[in-house]
Parts: sequence; C-alpha cells; structure tokens
Amino acid sequence: MNVKERSEPQVGQLVKVLRGRDAGAIYVIIGILDDRFVWIADGNKRKFDGPKRKNAQHLELLPIVSSEVVHSLQESGRVTNGKLRHAVLAYQKSADSMVEEKGD
Repeated sequence: MNVKERSEPQVGQLVKVLRGRDAGAIYVIIGILDDRFVWIADGNKRKFDGPKRKNAQHLELLPIVSSEVVHSLQESGRVTNGKLRHAVLAYQKSADSMVEEKGD
C-alpha cells in the first residue's frame, strides 16, 4: 500500500465515510464518476457489482492506496470482493495497532 498526500480522490484509495448511514465505515474507491461523485465498495456490505455512489465531500480521503485493487482494476476492469475486504482489513489492523501504541 502506498501513502499519498491528500488531494483528489483516486481509484484504489481508502476512504472513511463522514456522512450518511455508513458514517465511520471504511471503503475503497473503485471508480470516479465525475469531479464530485465516486463509487465506493468494501467487498462485504457493498460488493463490487453493487457499489455506493457517494459525494466526495462526504468522505475523508485516507493517505493509503491499495496497489492490489489498482492493479486488478487496470488489468481486468474488475476487482474481487475478497481483495476489497483484504484492503479494508489491512487498514483497520494498522489503525488499531497505531491506537494501541499511542495508548501507553
């Protein structure tokens, strides 16, 4: 996973939902509709075939881009739900370990 500066949403980037019923949930951007809306999925609640259209202003762009998701989308135009789940879980584990280190 690559760390990147906050700017424009990017395919494969992890995001945290700030507004709506999914507030607080972590998703992966799987497509960019236009300069305002993106498609997000997590492979669990929102599958690749049924992504959520979300206003980019309602998302916190996390500084992580899943290279697995990006490569899969570039090669075949699709990504497995398992890869999406893996990207989200890997981020959550690293975030949990950071919280534990700061908690001391």
